[in-house]
Amino acid sequence: KVKKMIKDLIVRLMEEANEEAEHKGWCDTELSTNEQTRKEKTEAVETLHAEIDELEASIAKLTEDIEELTKAVAELDAAMAEATTLRQQEKEKNTQTIKDAQEAQTAVAQALTVLKEFYAKA
Repeated sequence: KVKKMIKDLIVRLMEEANEEAEHKGWCDTELSTNEQTRKEKTEAVETLHAEIDELEASIAKLTEDIEELTKAVAELDAAMAEATTLRQQEKEKNTQTIKDAQEAQTAVAQALTVLKEFYAKA
């Protein structure tokens, strides 16, 4: 009777040991899978952080470029306004010069007419 109990106990302990070995194998597999997954996710996070840093540097450079280009556009607008004002003044001066020249041409034509008439009588 005691021997049977000892054999039953040994059988039960062997079954428990097998179950424990199976469970340990499953746990080891899961730990390995989790470790690999954690490693992949960590690499992905590091890659994304590097990309974020690159994009932030790009944003900073583009912001600087925008500021420079905005300044250049403002300078060009000012130069264009100044050139337009200068051209308008030159146009007014040129218009006056043309008017004066036309008046002078008319006066010369009248003087020639007077002189022709005078010398024709003479």
